Amino acid sequence: MTGGADYAWRAGGCHCRAVRFEAALAAEVEAQDCNCSICAMTGFVHVIVPERRFRLLAGKDRLTDYTFNTGVAHHLFCSVCGVKSFYRPRSNPDGWSVNARCLDDTGDLTIRVTAFDGQNWESHGATLAHLSEEAS
Repeated sequence: MTGGADYAWRAGGCHCRAVRFEAALAAEVEAQDCNCSICAMTGFVHVIVPERRFRLLAGKDRLTDYTFNTGVAHHLFCSVCGVKSFYRPRSNPDGWSVNARCLDDTGDLTIRVTAFDGQNWESHGATLAHLSEEAS
């Protein structure tokens, strides 16, 4: 990885473990608790990473894609257990949003969760754009 932060690959996945992924995360990460219609219902806590800091390990054939509104975001659900452990977000279509709640082990990870007003996405969405950029 490039940049000043040290990253470690952290595993995660869905409830039934059919879908497995890894995300390279710093020891301290920024996360968003969004109040938009879908995130509020599912309890998704966003940790957004650049494309190169995410890899799907298993379960590509088990993913079901759901889109709505603008169709930019791709909400990927396990077709077996229904859990959305990561997805392609509208705010960062060049990266991935990993659900902090779907990481296997967060014991040594500091997650700073802030509220994000997704109900008023048009006014606030751009504030997340930097999260999928590589640190320089």
